[in-house]
Amino acid sequence: MWRNIFGRATSRKFKPFSGSPSGNKIHSILSSIELVGSLQNRPPTNPFHQLGRASSVLHGQRFAFATATQAIEDDSSSGSEEVNELMTETGTGAQKKYHSLKQRQVRLETEEWERAARECREIIEDMCEQKLAPNLPYVKSLFLGWFEPLRDAIRADLDAFKVKRGKIPYAPYMELLPADMMAVITMHKMMALLMTNAEGVGVVRVVNAVTNVGEAIEQEARISSFMQKGKRKNEAVDASGETGTKEAVKLKKQINTLLKKHKVRRVSGIVKAHDSFKPWGQEAQVKVGARLIQLLLETAYIQPSAEQFDDGPPEIRPAFKQSSKNVTLENTKLSRRYGCIECDPLIRKGLDKSARHMVIPYLPMLIPPRNWTGYDQGAHFFLPSYLMRTNGSKQQRIAVNKTPKAQLEPVFKALDTLGNTKWRINKKVLSLVDRIWANGGRLGGLVDRDDVPIPEEPDGEDQEELKQWKWKFKEANKENSERHSQRCDVELKLEVARKMKEEEGFYFPHNVDFRGRAYPMHPYLNHLGSDLCRGILEFCEGKPLGESGLRWLKVHIANLYAGGCLAACMNLSKALRSSVPEAAISHIPIHQDGSCNGLQHYAALGRDKTGAAAVNLFTGEKPADIYADIAARVLKIMQKDAEEDPETFPYAKLMLDQVDRKLVKQTVMTTVYGVTYSGARNQIKKRLKERGAFADDSQNFHAAYYAARVTTNALEEMFGAARAIMIWFGECAKIIASQNKPVCWTTPLGLPVVQPYRQPGRHLVKTTLQVLTIKRDTEKVKARKQMTAFAPNFVHSLDASHMMMTAVACNRAGLSFAGVHDSFWTHASDVDVMNRILRESLLSSTTSHCWSFQKSFPSLRFPPLPERGDFDLREVIRSPYFFN
Repeated sequence: MWRNIFGRATSRKFKPFSGSPSGNKIHSILSSIELVGSLQNRPPTNPFHQLGRASSVLHGQRFAFATATQAIEDDSSSGSEEVNELMTETGTGAQKKYHSLKQRQVRLETEEWERAARECREIIEDMCEQKLAPNLPYVKSLFLGWFEPLRDAIRADLDAFKVKRGKIPYAPYMELLPADMMAVITMHKMMALLMTNAEGVGVVRVVNAVTNVGEAIEQEARISSFMQKGKRKNEAVDASGETGTKEAVKLKKQINTLLKKHKVRRVSGIVKAHDSFKPWGQEAQVKVGARLIQLLLETAYIQPSAEQFDDGPPEIRPAFKQSSKNVTLENTKLSRRYGCIECDPLIRKGLDKSARHMVIPYLPMLIPPRNWTGYDQGAHFFLPSYLMRTNGSKQQRIAVNKTPKAQLEPVFKALDTLGNTKWRINKKVLSLVDRIWANGGRLGGLVDRDDVPIPEEPDGEDQEELKQWKWKFKEANKENSERHSQRCDVELKLEVARKMKEEEGFYFPHNVDFRGRAYPMHPYLNHLGSDLCRGILEFCEGKPLGESGLRWLKVHIANLYAGGCLAACMNLSKALRSSVPEAAISHIPIHQDGSCNGLQHYAALGRDKTGAAAVNLFTGEKPADIYADIAARVLKIMQKDAEEDPETFPYAKLMLDQVDRKLVKQTVMTTVYGVTYSGARNQIKKRLKERGAFADDSQNFHAAYYAARVTTNALEEMFGAARAIMIWFGECAKIIASQNKPVCWTTPLGLPVVQPYRQPGRHLVKTTLQVLTIKRDTEKVKARKQMTAFAPNFVHSLDASHMMMTAVACNRAGLSFAGVHDSFWTHASDVDVMNRILRESLLSSTTSHCWSFQKSFPSLRFPPLPERGDFDLREVIRSPYFFN
């Protein structure tokens, strides 16, 4: 393969990368922003910050003119409190530091693909000069081997477009980027998808692949278009001198005047006039993605190492192949046949070592994210950022865009608060993890880097022995596939940590899902991740422990005992070795978790005194443990079944030694979130398999079947009031769905929620790769799904509102805050303050919600509300174990 590359490389002259601005890109952008005045001499109130807010009325557009202004010129749009601190604390030095970080952030968002393409070109040029192949990592050598043939194939397409002008519908889109940029994006995106895809490592559905590649190409084309426009503006001013400057001043004056007169619509028109880039639409995206992937399939080859062959010629085979696979639909036994792309086994084998060579566009930010001001205005400067993850739901997107900005301000404020929390890498923990990983994993929750051995097929013809071998063979392959996926995941997390470890600090911009739950936008290393992520991350700001903080650090370690508390142990050890432990500085986030938070919300809604006592909503002699209580009830039922009716319940006696808190915990936690009976059975079956409770998988299944039924019955006995509320929710949802309407509500923070469950429509798109079936929602709702999903989604909205209200209140009190749904984090020294705040916030999040659907659906009649109990919710203020 290298010989072929070298031959091609030496036979042609290299052309410079001409499709996008190069080294002076950022200088050009910064210079072009003279259009709106210098950084040093801007007015106290920046009109373009207001312009950013005004432009949101033009739905679905990302306006280059306003975005550029906010991104480069208007510091107030980015994490205002942190920025003000940087800008005022040490004057000029802080300004330089902030602007340096801001320029680096812009480069990270706009130049990563260009950097990767430039690296490929430079390595090939070096090969030609040195007349040898560089010693590259395996995956990088693959990229280099594929790069030039794919680039040349794309160039041939671009040349053909000029001849067949108008006959190729996707041609205008591919002409927006240079060939080498598209080649690099296609290669990296394909490898990333093969590493992280749901179908298994090494396989990706065609429709997912073409969509992801097409979206990435459009995203880079949008950035490139803006960069080119900025460069052209800069050149125009340089060429025309005073005339260009006068035009810029005139435009600025015009916009200032309009803003003072509150003529938002006319300002929006000006913004729209400056935006030449229009969204492509899904059909154009998939056609571009399909053509690029097709060219990759035609040009990418792989060659096994020479030692794998004896005397014969080396085998060169395609790196990827297109195939069809049956994919089982989620939570069903149904399967459908999908077009898939598979990589060669040699590539698959090396995927778990590929992460450090991949381009990861959405990295944590080096400066505070832009404040949210609209559906698509906030967070990153150039990378597409959206307030809500709508998963393609048009109705949800429309609902958010139609909501008055004043109503959404609490949501904006909460997301800005979460995004302004400054993090850093715990270098000691990362160094230790790297050593463990290099030595094969297996410790600290890290996956084993070696596969389990595949059992050999027995020689005999004993059918029982053969049956056992087939089962063990299947299990071993499944285990190895899972380990491979986990290894890829660990590599991606560690690679991001390595990239960020030398940074003083960084930030995670947040957005929400359709229920209002907040998530970091960065997908790999974040505090919502595994224990690996949580151990590597810590607050950038350190605070002295103090007496209460020292106590809470010890409590935290006790809570995490044997479950990922290494970083906290290091912190405590250092504090105890110091002369004054209370004065020791701590960066560790201390967690306060709700006691089965979903049931807490049901007990609060229903004012249910029995349920409230079970989940610590009021003070008792000792903390209630709902999981232990349910386990005790389950054991009591099984003992009765085993004694009175052992023939009907054969697994009752066998399960007596297995019932404990851990067996039922997941089922109890997820019952309020709509876990199905089969889901509960699978949860318990997994616990039994982990313990090796039964040798045969069939026994595990039947035992779990019985245990799930008993656990569900025990829950209904203890939480009758919660059950009544869930039934009422279901009945209301059924009435709404019967009118072919989606269930919708408004969260306590003012966020509109529209359940997205509709019957999928099919839209066929003919691409060069295959005819693709693109899902598009129809007007018909899925009535049953609307009904079953409402109760859990509503509770998710409540816990999300509670967390975000707590975040804003903690920020006002000067606390660092991070949240993972029903787990709230702050410094050890501030836990007592946060505990007071989060209890007060529960009262607001519960009492501010209107139960009635009548306002949203005035023509429908709903059943009366379930009877509420006499529990006084203010008791939660005095409950020490509500969150603990």
